[in-house]
Amino acid sequence: MHSGQPAAPYPATLNDVAKVAGVSLATASKAINGRGDVAESTRKRVLDAAERLGFTPNQLARSLLAGRTHTVGLLTSDLEGRFVIPILMGAEDAFGAGQVNVFLCDARGDNIREQHHLKALLNRRVDGIIVVGRQTDPRPSLGQNVPVPVVYAYAPSEDPADLSLTPDNEAGGRMLVEHLISCGRTRIAHITGDPAYAAAQDRARGVHDALAAAGLELHGEVMFSDWSERWGRDAAAMLLEQHPEVDAIACGSDQIARGVLDTLRDLGRQVPEDVAVIGYDNWEVLTTNARPELTSIDANLQQLGREAARHLFKVMGTSEPRPAGTRYLPVRLVIRGSTIARR
Repeated sequence: MHSGQPAAPYPATLNDVAKVAGVSLATASKAINGRGDVAESTRKRVLDAAERLGFTPNQLARSLLAGRTHTVGLLTSDLEGRFVIPILMGAEDAFGAGQVNVFLCDARGDNIREQHHLKALLNRRVDGIIVVGRQTDPRPSLGQNVPVPVVYAYAPSEDPADLSLTPDNEAGGRMLVEHLISCGRTRIAHITGDPAYAAAQDRARGVHDALAAAGLELHGEVMFSDWSERWGRDAAAMLLEQHPEVDAIACGSDQIARGVLDTLRDLGRQVPEDVAVIGYDNWEVLTTNARPELTSIDANLQQLGREAARHLFKVMGTSEPRPAGTRYLPVRLVIRGSTIARR
């Protein structure tokens, strides 16, 4: 503090700085926040006044003056879910590089709780919101009256006016079959999960498309039921009793594939020599601990989270038109020993 300036009995405000510098409150704000449309002599006068008064604006106050809080809400339906966590990690990675703080809210699949969290996030003046679903079935929109941009990740919004990012499950289903065919397999069956899930239907559609493109037919019908190892064991036993000639099984999840491996082992079938097995989700605690290790489709969920964050970051605090529509992000094949034998 320069001599001749007594210490203030209370913290200095931006208004105090403006008065001492002889400028308007708006000009003082621009100078303090480093905006370019202030004359250098004026900026120096404001900064000198701020130093004399001991004015140090906190980050929240500064960002509110600039119309931004550099905070984002992540609103999820299932924080304990296998798919939500990597999406959130990817989003936080992307936001971390941009110095954005994240408020995480778990609605636990409850609409009333979700509305409560939405109001709380808006009261905190977040700059944007990412809504993360627990499955890829379309979900209700938060509506077009939300005052900040919203991006839907994993579960797309039912409203085409919203921007939604979701894995391309049909492409993943095609990838299952294309890989098995590339391994020389032609007698392919498909065991998958709950038919009420969009993911199960989309993957089955991809399986059928890839078989048709190769001039092949599925051995037996698509076997739908639970996303569980027990169902994988039971379904494989039924399948091989009816179709012992099957030389490959495309599974709708890694859990199902683990059950299929158990039954094949019990029946004395060698994997992959007699029957190749491929899973879905690339859940590494399952795939890398399987014997043999399990080939699987990875939905690239961390990348999906990063993309959601980038799309949100582009429009936060701008007047640009918000992008809309559902975008299907690529998945990838991770090859392990259950489809290709060691040489």
